[in-house]
Amino acid sequence: MNSFVKNSLPDRIEKLPCGSVIQHGPYNERIYLLKVGGDATGLLPFVLVAMAKGYGYSKIFVKVPTGFSKKFSRAGYVEEASIPGLYNGSNTGTFMGYYLKEQRASEREAATLDAILHLAISRSESPVTPLDAKRFIIRSCTESDIDQMAAIYRTVFPTYPFPIHDPAYLLNTMRSHVAYFGVESDGKLVALSSAEMDKSAQNVEMTDFATLLQWQRSSLSLHLLARMEKEMKQEGIKTAYTIARAMSPGINVTFSRLGYAYGGRLKNNTNISAQIESMNVWYKKLS
Repeated sequence: MNSFVKNSLPDRIEKLPCGSVIQHGPYNERIYLLKVGGDATGLLPFVLVAMAKGYGYSKIFVKVPTGFSKKFSRAGYVEEASIPGLYNGSNTGTFMGYYLKEQRASEREAATLDAILHLAISRSESPVTPLDAKRFIIRSCTESDIDQMAAIYRTVFPTYPFPIHDPAYLLNTMRSHVAYFGVESDGKLVALSSAEMDKSAQNVEMTDFATLLQWQRSSLSLHLLARMEKEMKQEGIKTAYTIARAMSPGINVTFSRLGYAYGGRLKNNTNISAQIESMNVWYKKLS
């Protein structure tokens, strides 16, 4: 899928006149509707299509309350995943795709992705070994960790859908709506993750998992996720979810083992590790 990757600059976040928030650009070659604005109407799906055509993008990806999904369905968008209780623990969130190029809609490795999903689901009741407290410490990251965090993300991910390699981006998000967590060994961070909160909707995206190569068999992401869940419950968050690389057995098994349910697959959705990849949606009610 490397033919989709045309630009190394990260996509930008923009607020439309109707109040809707999108992320778009040639990096992912798509528009991602992050949030439907209060003044949005049934014209929004068509506005996004016209915008995508104007920029030459190959996909539109939207996350909307179920009540709004019918408007997108009538405009030709197809449901790819859903999360019960995504909005305030009661209203379902629907993930939909609109493809402007046939190649983007076709998964050449669908059988492999299905096999990885089946593996993850089969491991849903696997026991979790306690973290080796003599070797590792899990803690919240602080502003003093920013440079070390950026270095880890640069090492683990050649490309990423958001500029987590940039210390300024990490600092800005840490000060606004993202809680970062790390695993420390011998005084140095060796693994990271983040909890991107939408407190108005009482949901959180568990994301940005990265473990340095020499530690990748230590199940650190599993323990980071468990720690994040505890913290998010204290923040009043009702639903947790992730958008995980469908080609990665490890991260899908991690979410399945901690009781997350599979919500669907987003085809050829995200530029990560230098190519466009399909992503699996997993979710869990925290309250």
